[in-house]
Amino acid sequence: MGAGHVHKLYREGRSPVHDLPPHCKLAATLAFVVVVVSTPREAVWAFGLYAVLIAAVAAVARIPAGFLLRRLLIEVPFVAFAVLMPFVAEGERVEVLGMSLSVSGLWGAWNVLAKGTLGVAASVLLASTTELRALLLGLQRLKLPPLLVQIASFMIRYGDVIGDELRRMSIARRSRGFEARGIRHWGVLAKTAGALFIRSYERGERVYLAMVSRGYAGSMPVIDEVAATRTQWAYAAALPVTALAVCLMGWTL
Repeated sequence: MGAGHVHKLYREGRSPVHDLPPHCKLAATLAFVVVVVSTPREAVWAFGLYAVLIAAVAAVARIPAGFLLRRLLIEVPFVAFAVLMPFVAEGERVEVLGMSLSVSGLWGAWNVLAKGTLGVAASVLLASTTELRALLLGLQRLKLPPLLVQIASFMIRYGDVIGDELRRMSIARRSRGFEARGIRHWGVLAKTAGALFIRSYERGERVYLAMVSRGYAGSMPVIDEVAATRTQWAYAAALPVTALAVCLMGWTL
Protein backbone atom coordinates (compact mmCIF):
# COMPACT_ATOMS: atom_id res chain seq x y z
CA MET A 1 0.00 0.00 0.00
CA GLY A 2 2.99 2.30 0.11
CA ALA A 3 4.17 4.61 2.86
CA GLY A 4 1.99 5.68 5.73
CA HIS A 5 -0.50 8.39 4.97
CA VAL A 6 -2.12 10.43 7.74
CA HIS A 7 -5.39 12.14 6.82
CA LYS A 8 -6.77 15.27 8.45
CA LEU A 9 -9.53 13.44 10.33
CA TYR A 10 -7.09 11.12 12.09
CA ARG A 11 -6.21 11.97 15.68
CA GLU A 12 -3.03 10.25 16.75
CA GLY A 13 -3.19 8.53 20.10
CA ARG A 14 -3.11 5.27 22.01
CA SER A 15 -6.39 3.74 23.12
CA PRO A 16 -8.22 0.40 22.95
CA VAL A 17 -10.12 1.73 19.92
CA HIS A 18 -6.96 2.86 18.14
CA ASP A 19 -5.40 -0.55 18.70
CA LEU A 20 -8.25 -2.56 17.16
CA PRO A 21 -7.52 -3.99 13.69
CA PRO A 22 -8.98 -1.78 10.95
CA HIS A 23 -11.24 -4.43 9.44
CA CYS A 24 -12.84 -5.01 12.84
CA LYS A 25 -13.63 -1.30 13.15
CA LEU A 26 -14.91 -1.11 9.58
CA ALA A 27 -17.27 -4.05 10.10
CA ALA A 28 -18.46 -2.69 13.45
CA THR A 29 -19.12 0.77 12.04
CA LEU A 30 -21.05 -0.61 9.06
CA ALA A 31 -23.12 -2.89 11.31
CA PHE A 32 -23.87 -0.01 13.69
CA VAL A 33 -25.04 2.24 10.84
CA VAL A 34 -27.27 -0.52 9.45
CA VAL A 35 -28.84 -1.03 12.88
CA VAL A 36 -29.42 2.72 13.32
CA VAL A 37 -31.05 3.02 9.90
CA SER A 38 -33.26 0.01 10.68
CA THR A 39 -34.62 1.59 13.87
CA PRO A 40 -38.18 2.96 13.64
CA ARG A 41 -38.18 6.75 13.68
CA GLU A 42 -40.90 6.81 16.32
CA ALA A 43 -38.52 5.23 18.88
CA VAL A 44 -37.02 8.58 19.84
CA TRP A 45 -35.50 7.21 23.04
CA ALA A 46 -33.52 4.63 21.03
CA PHE A 47 -31.60 7.33 19.18
CA GLY A 48 -30.73 8.91 22.52
CA LEU A 49 -29.20 5.59 23.59
CA TYR A 50 -27.29 5.37 20.32
CA ALA A 51 -25.84 8.81 21.02
CA VAL A 52 -24.77 7.59 24.47
CA LEU A 53 -23.04 4.61 22.84
CA ILE A 54 -21.19 6.89 20.43
CA ALA A 55 -20.16 9.14 23.33
CA ALA A 56 -18.90 6.10 25.26
CA VAL A 57 -16.77 4.95 22.31
CA ALA A 58 -15.39 8.50 21.91
CA ALA A 59 -14.49 8.54 25.60
CA VAL A 60 -12.70 5.19 25.35
CA ALA A 61 -10.86 6.43 22.24
CA ARG A 62 -9.97 9.68 24.02
CA ILE A 63 -11.55 11.79 21.26
CA PRO A 64 -12.52 15.23 22.64
CA ALA A 65 -16.14 16.27 22.21
CA GLY A 66 -15.08 19.48 20.46
CA PHE A 67 -13.06 17.55 17.89
CA LEU A 68 -16.01 15.27 17.14
CA LEU A 69 -18.56 18.10 16.95
CA ARG A 70 -16.40 20.14 14.57
CA ARG A 71 -16.13 17.17 12.21
CA LEU A 72 -19.91 16.76 12.28
CA LEU A 73 -20.26 20.08 10.44
CA ILE A 74 -19.85 18.11 7.23
CA GLU A 75 -23.53 17.18 7.45
CA VAL A 76 -24.75 20.81 7.36
CA PRO A 77 -26.19 20.46 3.80
CA PHE A 78 -28.31 17.52 4.97
CA VAL A 79 -29.45 19.53 7.97
CA ALA A 80 -30.59 22.32 5.64
CA PHE A 81 -32.55 19.79 3.58
CA ALA A 82 -34.15 18.32 6.71
CA VAL A 83 -35.19 21.77 7.97
CA LEU A 84 -37.11 22.38 4.74
CA MET A 85 -39.05 19.10 4.88
CA PRO A 86 -41.75 20.23 7.38
CA PHE A 87 -42.52 23.23 5.17
CA VAL A 88 -42.74 21.47 1.79
CA ALA A 89 -44.17 18.06 2.70
CA GLU A 90 -47.88 17.44 2.26
CA GLY A 91 -50.42 15.82 4.54
CA GLU A 92 -51.69 16.62 8.02
CA ARG A 93 -50.55 20.00 9.34
CA VAL A 94 -49.78 21.18 12.86
CA GLU A 95 -49.13 24.64 14.31
CA VAL A 96 -45.66 25.15 15.79
CA LEU A 97 -44.67 28.64 16.95
CA GLY A 98 -47.26 30.12 14.65
CA MET A 99 -46.05 28.16 11.60
CA SER A 100 -48.04 25.50 9.78
CA LEU A 101 -45.83 22.43 9.48
CA SER A 102 -46.42 19.01 8.00
CA VAL A 103 -46.57 16.16 10.51
CA SER A 104 -45.01 13.71 8.07
CA GLY A 105 -42.39 16.34 7.20
CA LEU A 106 -41.48 16.75 10.88
CA TRP A 107 -41.06 13.00 11.26
CA GLY A 108 -39.06 12.88 8.05
CA ALA A 109 -36.79 15.71 9.22
CA TRP A 110 -36.24 13.95 12.55
CA ASN A 111 -35.50 10.70 10.75
CA VAL A 112 -32.87 12.32 8.51
CA LEU A 113 -31.25 14.34 11.31
CA ALA A 114 -31.10 11.54 13.88
CA LYS A 115 -29.90 8.74 11.63
CA GLY A 116 -27.65 10.97 9.54
CA THR A 117 -25.95 12.51 12.57
CA LEU A 118 -25.34 9.14 14.21
CA GLY A 119 -23.99 7.67 10.98
CA VAL A 120 -21.64 10.61 10.44
CA ALA A 121 -20.51 10.48 14.08
CA ALA A 122 -19.68 6.78 13.77
CA SER A 123 -17.76 7.44 10.56
CA VAL A 124 -15.85 10.32 12.16
CA LEU A 125 -14.88 8.09 15.08
CA LEU A 126 -13.66 5.45 12.64
CA ALA A 127 -11.57 7.99 10.72
CA SER A 128 -10.30 9.59 13.93
CA THR A 129 -8.89 6.33 15.25
CA THR A 130 -7.67 4.67 12.05
CA GLU A 131 -4.91 5.78 9.69
CA LEU A 132 -5.80 5.95 6.04
CA ARG A 133 -3.36 3.21 5.06
CA ALA A 134 -4.86 0.99 7.74
CA LEU A 135 -8.36 1.65 6.39
CA LEU A 136 -7.28 0.49 2.96
CA LEU A 137 -5.69 -2.62 4.45
CA GLY A 138 -8.90 -3.24 6.36
CA LEU A 139 -10.97 -3.03 3.18
CA GLN A 140 -8.58 -5.48 1.57
CA ARG A 141 -8.87 -7.80 4.56
CA LEU A 142 -12.68 -7.69 4.28
CA LYS A 143 -12.34 -9.02 0.72
CA LEU A 144 -13.44 -5.87 -1.04
CA PRO A 145 -12.60 -6.27 -4.76
CA PRO A 146 -8.86 -5.55 -5.07
CA LEU A 147 -9.42 -3.22 -8.03
CA LEU A 148 -11.70 -0.98 -5.93
CA VAL A 149 -9.12 -0.88 -3.14
CA GLN A 150 -6.42 0.11 -5.62
CA ILE A 151 -8.61 2.83 -7.13
CA ALA A 152 -9.31 4.24 -3.66
CA SER A 153 -5.63 4.10 -2.75
CA PHE A 154 -4.49 5.85 -5.92
CA MET A 155 -7.28 8.44 -5.70
CA ILE A 156 -6.36 9.44 -2.15
CA ARG A 157 -2.65 9.67 -2.79
CA TYR A 158 -3.00 11.32 -6.18
CA GLY A 159 -5.44 13.85 -4.71
CA ASP A 160 -2.66 15.12 -2.47
CA VAL A 161 -0.25 15.30 -5.42
CA ILE A 162 -2.72 17.35 -7.47
CA GLY A 163 -3.42 19.60 -4.48
CA ASP A 164 0.30 20.29 -4.05
CA GLU A 165 0.64 21.03 -7.78
CA LEU A 166 -2.27 23.47 -7.61
CA ARG A 167 -0.72 25.25 -4.63
CA ARG A 168 2.58 25.63 -6.47
CA MET A 169 0.79 27.08 -9.50
CA SER A 170 -1.09 29.50 -7.24
CA ILE A 171 2.17 30.65 -5.64
CA ALA A 172 3.70 31.12 -9.10
CA ARG A 173 0.75 33.31 -10.16
CA ARG A 174 0.92 35.44 -7.03
CA SER A 175 4.70 35.86 -7.37
CA ARG A 176 4.03 37.41 -10.78
CA GLY A 177 1.52 39.85 -9.34
CA PHE A 178 -1.65 38.04 -10.39
CA GLU A 179 -4.70 38.17 -8.15
CA ALA A 180 -8.15 37.08 -9.29
CA ARG A 181 -10.50 40.02 -8.74
CA GLY A 182 -13.43 39.38 -11.05
CA ILE A 183 -14.82 37.85 -14.19
CA ARG A 184 -11.98 39.31 -16.27
CA HIS A 185 -9.57 36.85 -14.68
CA TRP A 186 -11.69 33.76 -15.29
CA GLY A 187 -9.71 33.11 -18.48
CA VAL A 188 -6.48 32.84 -16.51
CA LEU A 189 -8.08 30.49 -14.01
CA ALA A 190 -9.47 28.36 -16.85
CA LYS A 191 -5.98 28.10 -18.39
CA THR A 192 -4.66 27.12 -14.96
CA ALA A 193 -7.24 24.33 -14.74
CA GLY A 194 -6.27 23.13 -18.22
CA ALA A 195 -2.57 23.16 -17.39
CA LEU A 196 -3.27 21.30 -14.15
CA PHE A 197 -5.19 18.61 -16.04
CA ILE A 198 -2.37 18.14 -18.57
CA ARG A 199 0.29 17.97 -15.84
CA SER A 200 -1.80 15.50 -13.84
CA TYR A 201 -2.41 13.30 -16.88
CA GLU A 202 1.27 13.26 -17.78
CA ARG A 203 2.25 12.55 -14.19
CA GLY A 204 -0.22 9.67 -14.11
CA GLU A 205 1.38 8.17 -17.20
CA ARG A 206 4.84 8.45 -15.67
CA VAL A 207 3.67 6.86 -12.42
CA TYR A 208 2.04 3.98 -14.28
CA LEU A 209 5.15 3.34 -16.39
CA ALA A 210 7.27 3.40 -13.24
CA MET A 211 4.95 0.84 -11.62
CA VAL A 212 5.04 -1.43 -14.68
CA SER A 213 8.84 -1.26 -14.78
CA ARG A 214 8.84 -2.48 -11.17
CA GLY A 215 6.68 -5.49 -11.92
CA TYR A 216 3.13 -4.18 -11.48
CA ALA A 217 0.70 -6.60 -13.19
CA GLY A 218 -2.69 -5.40 -11.99
CA SER A 219 -2.42 -6.16 -8.27
CA MET A 220 -0.56 -4.57 -5.41
CA PRO A 221 1.57 -6.69 -3.07
CA VAL A 222 0.32 -7.04 0.49
CA ILE A 223 3.14 -5.81 2.72
CA ASP A 224 1.36 -5.99 6.08
CA GLU A 225 -1.00 -8.86 6.84
CA VAL A 226 -3.51 -7.51 9.35
CA ALA A 227 -5.10 -10.21 11.53
CA ALA A 228 -7.55 -10.03 14.41
CA THR A 229 -8.08 -12.28 17.42
CA ARG A 230 -11.45 -13.43 18.70
CA THR A 231 -11.07 -11.04 21.63
CA GLN A 232 -10.56 -8.09 19.29
CA TRP A 233 -13.60 -9.09 17.25
CA ALA A 234 -15.60 -9.31 20.48
CA TYR A 235 -14.51 -5.81 21.52
CA ALA A 236 -15.41 -4.42 18.10
CA ALA A 237 -18.79 -6.18 18.14
CA ALA A 238 -19.77 -4.61 21.47
CA LEU A 239 -21.07 -1.44 19.80
CA PRO A 240 -23.25 -2.96 17.04
CA VAL A 241 -24.53 -5.78 19.27
CA THR A 242 -25.63 -3.34 21.98
CA ALA A 243 -27.20 -1.14 19.29
CA LEU A 244 -29.02 -4.18 17.89
CA ALA A 245 -30.54 -4.87 21.31
CA VAL A 246 -31.77 -1.27 21.45
CA CYS A 247 -33.17 -1.56 17.92
CA LEU A 248 -35.10 -4.72 18.76
CA MET A 249 -36.59 -3.02 21.82
CA GLY A 250 -37.54 -0.09 19.61
CA TRP A 251 -39.59 -2.42 17.38
CA THR A 252 -41.25 -4.30 20.25
CA LEU A 253 -42.01 -1.55 22.78
